[in-house]
Amino acid sequence: MNGKTLFGHPKGLYILFFTEMWERFSYYGMRSLLIFYMTKQLLFSHGQASQIYGLYTGLVYFTPFLGGIIADRWLGQRKSVVLGGVLMMIGHFMMAFESLFFVALLFLILGNGAFKPNVSTQVGSLYPPGDARRDRAFNIFYLGINLGAFLSPLLCGTVGAVYGWHYGFTLAGIGMALGLIVYLAGGRHLDPVVIAPEPSIRLADDPHGTEGLLADDKRRILALVSVCLFVIVFWIAFEQQGNTLALWADEDTDRRIGPWEVPAPFFQSLNPLFIFMLTPFVTRLWSWLSRIGREPDSILKMALGCVLLGVSFFIMTPAALSYMTDGTPVSMWWLIAGTLVMTLGELFLSPIGLSLVTKLAPLKMVSMMMGVWFLAQFAGNFLAGYIGSYWDIMDKHHFFGMLGLFCTIAGVGILLYRRRLKRTDGDLMAQI
Repeated sequence: MNGKTLFGHPKGLYILFFTEMWERFSYYGMRSLLIFYMTKQLLFSHGQASQIYGLYTGLVYFTPFLGGIIADRWLGQRKSVVLGGVLMMIGHFMMAFESLFFVALLFLILGNGAFKPNVSTQVGSLYPPGDARRDRAFNIFYLGINLGAFLSPLLCGTVGAVYGWHYGFTLAGIGMALGLIVYLAGGRHLDPVVIAPEPSIRLADDPHGTEGLLADDKRRILALVSVCLFVIVFWIAFEQQGNTLALWADEDTDRRIGPWEVPAPFFQSLNPLFIFMLTPFVTRLWSWLSRIGREPDSILKMALGCVLLGVSFFIMTPAALSYMTDGTPVSMWWLIAGTLVMTLGELFLSPIGLSLVTKLAPLKMVSMMMGVWFLAQFAGNFLAGYIGSYWDIMDKHHFFGMLGLFCTIAGVGILLYRRRLKRTDGDLMAQI
């Protein structure tokens, strides 16, 4: 691997940055249209569309577990990324045809499973153990994710609204093709160790994947899985952005700015826009706290992220109560403020969780354990669809308040687990 750096980080970080940027452009471009496409074009009810949305986004985060195992045992991370990118590109192009809707979703789910854990894992492989730049590298990588997520609702949403849904989906497929080109062109800057599994760390001869695991490895895995269980609640609430919050923006929000009405899909660009605004603040905060020896450990950061997400839904509660009282759409500033706080919570949890996986996962299981992280997102996304099916049944202020309470309880649960871990396993906490 080329040892040269750019802005203090290996060049490979920026290859992965732009690869993931284009992949997320394709994913969020498609997602920004999905709930509207199902309700307005395919004429599904809100409940049906919410459950399909939840099942799709859930499976998108279930298959990375399988993709991580396949990469660790047989294909290696590079081939897995390429295979996943090709499958997703085909899936996006299939979305241009209504008759292939469910087949297209299947291609997207399988492709994401091969792609997602193996790109994220390669970020961690660029840094030696104990490198303080690792958390900040994942914040930079996360910025790439959200650059794609910011642009795609604006571009795919506009194209879909003006020229037709199918053109918006096709644009998402073009984005995935560009991501593949970037990845293949920049391969020389990536760690060659992760290109294919080494014989010494293959798991193919060990069907249970536990041969050679030390007691320390098992403690690390247990800690990671325990945190992931709490994080499920975070994703249940966070993934309402493309589901019930999208419906709120479309039906219950006053979107007028003078004579112009902001298209509802544009509000899904708020979250990545705030990522750009807040990431420099957050990374500088961690750097400053690190210099004075006060930087929170990863688990504490994630607990704070859950609480902040809860606060974002508490912000939405009075807006929903106002809507219920007089039945008129409420100011868009409620949604903007809630999304701002939600984004801060995301920055405290999501990139830090990716970094935590690369800190704790045993080398021969790193892609699989990244898949475990995404399994938490699978469970959260699936349950988000189920919870979203109550959108038309519950009062909206009760719905938002319920999500805020769930997130706050999850944050407190992580704090209690952290206290227990500090008391029983100080050596492990020192590595986190």
